[in-house]
Amino acid sequence: MVDRRYLTYFDWGLLTLTGMLAAIGLMTLYSAVMAGVPTPQEALFTKQLIWYGIGLVAMLVCLLFSYKLMERYAWLIYSGSIVLLLWVMFFGKYIGGSRRWIVLGPVSLQPSELAKIAVIIILARYYAKYVSGRGFTFRSLQVPVIMTLVPFLLIVRQPDLGTAGLIGLIAASMTLFVKIEKRTLWFILGSGLAMALPMWFFFLKEYQRQRILTFINPDRDPLGAGYHIIQSKIAIGSGFLTGKGFLEGTQNALSFLPEQHTDFIFSVLAEEWGFMGAVVLIFIFLVFIFWALNIAYSCRDPFGTILAVGITAMIAWQAVINMGMVMGLMPVVGVPLPFISYGGSSLLTTMICVGILLNISMRRFMIE
Repeated sequence: MVDRRYLTYFDWGLLTLTGMLAAIGLMTLYSAVMAGVPTPQEALFTKQLIWYGIGLVAMLVCLLFSYKLMERYAWLIYSGSIVLLLWVMFFGKYIGGSRRWIVLGPVSLQPSELAKIAVIIILARYYAKYVSGRGFTFRSLQVPVIMTLVPFLLIVRQPDLGTAGLIGLIAASMTLFVKIEKRTLWFILGSGLAMALPMWFFFLKEYQRQRILTFINPDRDPLGAGYHIIQSKIAIGSGFLTGKGFLEGTQNALSFLPEQHTDFIFSVLAEEWGFMGAVVLIFIFLVFIFWALNIAYSCRDPFGTILAVGITAMIAWQAVINMGMVMGLMPVVGVPLPFISYGGSSLLTTMICVGILLNISMRRFMIE
């Protein structure tokens, strides 16, 4: 039997916001793969519907048990994600210059997406156990740095710098939330700046350096490295205030806009629905983020609070990076827009995270 208290505290507001983002995502994806394309990719839309169904089931499964079980089995979840990352390194499918996918019959999974949840859970467990009012010192941060660095390096090896960087931002956000000793914070910032130049010459690959240079000046190679961002900005700007209308985007329909169903799907929405449509989507994301932070604030359990903050940071950073990328405010990296971009692994991860947030919200007034 389900405890009626959980139904009383069920967060219908968060579920409504998720439904709104899902509806906008499906509508925009339909336009991206069907509008004026010489060979419409209806199969992609159908696959996304199926992934939404799988994600909904995964979200509901997350409600059947207390989120505290994730604290108990955090190391098992984390170890499993590392095993999957090692598996994809040696046996993963090689697509577009990267080895990121595990193929299971008709389904392809991207372990780096699931690794984001694993890192959030293991860091939440560690910080909840050792949190103190004085803040974490450099010595006490060595363990979480190692726990973050292992999946980070495995994902960079694929290579997938976008997801690796996202994991770093999530870890940094969670660490700042639980408080760092001031001297330690300055030391970390100084070390990061000192490492910037060596990373540019010895760590980044040539195409990654080209992306950063293109971000600084897209016009240096308008038909090559700068083509993506230039066409994206044309699409966004041509939408003006109210857009060209559903299925009427010319940049999308005439195939000028690259990767319009994945990384650059925000450009499709902005072209068809204009500035007003883009503002509405950004507003819904902001409400979602503040709603999730309120769940973290209301939770009486340190693990639940830090877990909710980590999930919120993941969704917020993904949205900021993706939108900033297509508007030319950030370098182009392969970070999808949550709920909106096509992609099964990313969508499944996001829906699981929503399920965890709903779980924390249902139990936020109870200490089990």
